Amino acid sequence: MCVSPTTCSEVSIEAARACLQRGEFAAAEQAATAALAAGASSEALYLQATARRYLHRHTEALSTLEALQRIDAGHARLYQERGHNLLALQHEAPALSAYRDAVSRNPALLASWKAIARLTRTDPAWRELAREADIQVRALSQLPPEILSGQSMLHEGRLERAEALCRHFLRRNPQHTEGMRLLAAIAVQHGQLEEAAFLLESAAEFNPANLLVRLDHVNVLYRQQRFTEALAAAEALQEKLPGNPSIEATLANQLIAVGRFDEGIARLRGLLEKSPGQPSLLLTLGHALKTVGDAEQAIAAYRAAMQLRPDFGDAWWSLANLKTFRFADADRELMMACEAAPNTAQEDRIHLCFALGKACEDRADYDASWTYYERGNRLRHATLGYQPERMARRLRRQQAFFTRERLDACGGGGHPAPDPIFIVGMPRAGSTLLEQILSSHSAIDGTMELNHIPALAQRLDGHGTRAEGDGYPERLANLDGATLRDYGEQFLAATRIHRQGAPFFIDKMPNNFRHIGLIHLILPNARIIDARRDPMDCCFGNYRQLFASGQEFTYDLTDVGRYYRDYVALMDHWDRVLPGKVLRVQHEDVLDDLEGQIRRMLDFLGLEFEAACLRYYDTDRAVRTPSSEQVRQPLFRSAQARWRHYERWLEPLRAALEDEPDAGRRGRAGR
Repeated sequence: MCVSPTTCSEVSIEAARACLQRGEFAAAEQAATAALAAGASSEALYLQATARRYLHRHTEALSTLEALQRIDAGHARLYQERGHNLLALQHEAPALSAYRDAVSRNPALLASWKAIARLTRTDPAWRELAREADIQVRALSQLPPEILSGQSMLHEGRLERAEALCRHFLRRNPQHTEGMRLLAAIAVQHGQLEEAAFLLESAAEFNPANLLVRLDHVNVLYRQQRFTEALAAAEALQEKLPGNPSIEATLANQLIAVGRFDEGIARLRGLLEKSPGQPSLLLTLGHALKTVGDAEQAIAAYRAAMQLRPDFGDAWWSLANLKTFRFADADRELMMACEAAPNTAQEDRIHLCFALGKACEDRADYDASWTYYERGNRLRHATLGYQPERMARRLRRQQAFFTRERLDACGGGGHPAPDPIFIVGMPRAGSTLLEQILSSHSAIDGTMELNHIPALAQRLDGHGTRAEGDGYPERLANLDGATLRDYGEQFLAATRIHRQGAPFFIDKMPNNFRHIGLIHLILPNARIIDARRDPMDCCFGNYRQLFASGQEFTYDLTDVGRYYRDYVALMDHWDRVLPGKVLRVQHEDVLDDLEGQIRRMLDFLGLEFEAACLRYYDTDRAVRTPSSEQVRQPLFRSAQARWRHYERWLEPLRAALEDEPDAGRRGRAGR
């Protein structure tokens, strides 16, 4: 007899797994049904669906999978299982879509790749996908079962289990290249980029001929924003294996990362001349052209990608994300058809929804626009594991640790350089505009959203099974002034590659507002500007934006409202414990009085006014954020109060902001 419902469900789930392995499918279904009766949910539904497929009850299995998707849409294997059932019913187009959805969530699903390879092999329209599937099948088929399982766990977010399995395997096979690659990938997910780089360097020593290890190492260096080293590593690979397309593409990306745009773009064009039918490469080319301000050529690249693959959601969204682009009626109709098609992969569908939201908004069809924005956000939110309370606790820990007394006691440490200017705040709050304005000054270099401060915070936090409150920021209490100075020096050294020789430079990573205490300890003379925008405008601006990565709080109205509220609370805390450290710049004030706000910012930075700051839109500097095209124009007000067109759907957002003192009015005037 089970001592509790939880125990009963766990016993039944294990029984269902065991029965499936033995081929006892009726018994497996019975055990899974018992687990559901005892309160289990997602795993029991998955096992029940699997058993029903083996029993050839495909329609019932599909109904079970629909129930599973409603409670756990990020469950990759449910899409694989759906593909198996649809294929058994001879519904090949939706089966292919299901398999594509499966591998987009978990690229280690060998059965899905095999099915994709079979379904696309004879269709010229799927040439690129068929080629990718063949590559994946060959690669995954060669992996030891433990490593293949570990990869699957990694992609499903079961990091601790994946790490335990991988380390157990490596104890028996200490120089196994794929095992070390997997452990490095797990370290990347934990934010431990230094550990990942070390593992990959070691793997390259054991197996110098392994190209994937070398490419992984380049990518980790890139993620660390060690762009010079990443470029050198890519160039070394290119010298050894000239003409390899993967290396050429990697080298092109690294050239772009260090600002050698012409060379990087030329290499991308050269690759496309050799292999013209590559939508993903055309997308990369479009992004590079957008960054340097060549919108016309970027549009041409995106359209060329869509001609090769009409349902390529990322290409459609990239057009929409130019912000200044307007879709033709034919574009909108084609997008709608692709979004509704049963064989469209989920990732493409998400991108298409956000693009359609923008396309319908530009036509003032707000009902249709909201339908697509809401659907896109709902689909993206289902793929993420964002935990708003966990984020709130992190921000509260900053307040609890960084008291006025502690900050006063730590005074005198850190690096004295005044060079860095941090622009922080919410995304979509006008930070790119402020950077563009300030970087037009002769004494200030604009850079990009640098990840060095969040990476340092992650390094201090560590990972594993430690108790909350035993990582970052608490570990800062044990650091002396020399260590804090060393961290400041490391930041200055790592960011030097992004500078062009001006006395000051900007780091505009918005999320650095979480780390102002850390910034103050390691760089006490750094300046900080808080880009603030009307709460409803800002939060809805985030909701209608599909980010390339991160910003997981933006895909739910309640989540984004709560995050804004928590952001304001933390900024209020910094104002109390570090008075005068932060200058608040309200976006609406910039629109009302551009010159006055420019003079105010320059006074805060100790710099003389320069008229070039008023002509910020004339600059030819590269801009790597979604606002890149907008900030190349004079000031406009079209985005102000855009949320009012959608007001009847935004009550969850308004409710989440109710406790925020600035909700419904502009933010407080800065110092």
